[in-house]
Amino acid sequence: MKSQCLPFQQIPHTTRLFLDYLSYAPSTRGFYPRSPIFSEWVMDEAQRVIYDDARRAKVSEILERQNLAWGASPKILANIERLRRGAFTAVTGQQVGLFGGPLFSIFKALTAVKLAEQATAAGVDCVPIFWLATEDHDLAEVNHVGLASEHGLPEKLAVESHGLHDAPVGRVKLGSEIESVVERAAALLGDSEITTWLRQAYRPGETLGSAFALLFARLFADYGVILLDPADKEFHALAKPLFRAAAERTAELNQALLARGKAIEAAGYHQQVKVTAASTLLFEVKNGARTVVRHKSNGSDSEFAVGEERISTGELLQRIDQAPESFNGNALFRPVVQDYLLPTLVYTGGPAEVAYFAQAAVIFEKLLGRVTPILPRFSATLLEAKPERILTRYQLSFPEVFQGPENVREVISAHSLPPDLQTRFTEAHENVYQTMTALRESIGKLDSTLIETAESARSSMSHQIDRLQARVARAEQQRNEVITRHADAVSNALFPNKDLQEREVGGVSFVARYGRELLANLYEKIQPDCHDHQVIEVQ
Repeated sequence: MKSQCLPFQQIPHTTRLFLDYLSYAPSTRGFYPRSPIFSEWVMDEAQRVIYDDARRAKVSEILERQNLAWGASPKILANIERLRRGAFTAVTGQQVGLFGGPLFSIFKALTAVKLAEQATAAGVDCVPIFWLATEDHDLAEVNHVGLASEHGLPEKLAVESHGLHDAPVGRVKLGSEIESVVERAAALLGDSEITTWLRQAYRPGETLGSAFALLFARLFADYGVILLDPADKEFHALAKPLFRAAAERTAELNQALLARGKAIEAAGYHQQVKVTAASTLLFEVKNGARTVVRHKSNGSDSEFAVGEERISTGELLQRIDQAPESFNGNALFRPVVQDYLLPTLVYTGGPAEVAYFAQAAVIFEKLLGRVTPILPRFSATLLEAKPERILTRYQLSFPEVFQGPENVREVISAHSLPPDLQTRFTEAHENVYQTMTALRESIGKLDSTLIETAESARSSMSHQIDRLQARVARAEQQRNEVITRHADAVSNALFPNKDLQEREVGGVSFVARYGRELLANLYEKIQPDCHDHQVIEVQ
């Protein structure tokens, strides 16, 4: 597969914090303990990971049980055994989206595998782990997926919910309606290995979490990706000391988070999670629903509110002791719990997760004494044959595609003008440039203060020619149906819904078309110390 790299400066909606982190600008170094260059610090970081042997044994036992239930391959089981014997972990994670979620979920898993491989090659035994975000409660984010279709935008498939409002998504069971959704997916994907796996995983009685795990266990069987469901009661029992610390040290943690928030804003960035004096890191699952735990301060005493119920610190700690499985963390606390449970050498995630870590770092410091480094995941757009032909025909660039379908139509229209008309516009630009350059030189000899005015006049003339050319191109677009069809086809394939393909199209669409060989080819393209967005041609 051929590929080209696009710097993230050319990728729409990229935040300044993420861009500055990629270059490890001085303004970001107080928020991230390590640069985004893994090879610079992998050996040194391994010396800083402290992990209890008893916890290692118990976590390995739970992971073996979970992964066996999902049909783990021999390589996955071998990696669990490596973990049991002392290996570190390269971790990633994602919400358990329908049919495996967007394409970037696959990119995340492959990035974790590559990081584990690179660490092991450097002498630090390391295995990849995929954290299934089954405790998230935003069902609307995971109950659907867009699958590529032959015509138009990705087709959105969704499954009806069968759970309480705000219930952890991992507990939402699939009903009989999933069968028709799977059959529609099969119609879009065609007869393939991935279609068989979807039918085996997404069945009535499974949950969104277990179905996702069943699918990924098959997808990454050859890569040894260990899957972890944090909703397991035994994981919560292990994490109980951390839940207690989050409750007992709420004021201290809030103070640190508020100070970090001010520092982030002072550096010119924005906070991913808004923290107030009433915030805590905890949710309690009450009557099946994930309920925010808030902090109430009354002079020298403090109490908490769980929904509308008020309880003392002692009562909250008692609840944690009696039923730790009823508690889980918010977006800032989740990675801390994760790295308490695992000997994490590195975490890999997307731009939003990089931003979360800028805030979460203070919680890591307070509760774990070490901040886990984060690295950006692999990011790419897959360029198939049809949109590639359109790009070539009209000399379209990806930055032009990323400006939106309206811009694509204008660019294609401009390239579709009769050759003689295009030549006239080119000549007009050249004539203006040559004439005004000569005129500017003559004017400069007379009065140097007028040079800037002359240059402004030249720029204005060129701008007016561009405006006229754009109007002619729009007229051509209205006249030519083929232009609209080609513009829509390339936009729908490469920038659907004005967002990156990796966020809008389910990864199973591409695996169905190109088979598991696609995963191997993508894996070869991942270079952990290269952080550009890649455009990869697939045939």
